[in-house]
Order: sequence, then structure tokens, then C-alpha cells
Amino acid sequence: MDKQDITLQLSAEEINLLLEGLGSMPFVKVYALIGKIQQQASGQLNKASEVSETEPDQF
Repeated sequence: MDKQDITLQLSAEEINLLLEGLGSMPFVKVYALIGKIQQQASGQLNKASEVSETEPDQF
């Protein structure tokens, strides 16, 4: 398998659908990939949350 990293832009809904599909596969084949997806998504969601908390509300 090619070890080159790629970047995808998917919505949270699309990521959840992807994880749901991976969840139906044998655990031993997908557990590391699921963990990697969750770790990266969590980091991005936390970063977005921090940014929105520091920006003033606009009316």
C-alpha cells in the first residue's frame, strides 16, 4: 500500500457514514484506521471550537 498521505475534506455527516461502514468490517482490519480518523476529527473539532469561543459574536 502507498504510504503517501492525502488530505480529504468531508463533512461530519460524511465522516460518520464512513465510520459506520468501517464498523461493519472485521475489527482487526479497521481498528487502527477508525482510531486515526477519530483522532484527526477530534483535533479539528476542538480547534474549531476554540476559535469560535475567542471570536466575538457578530450581530
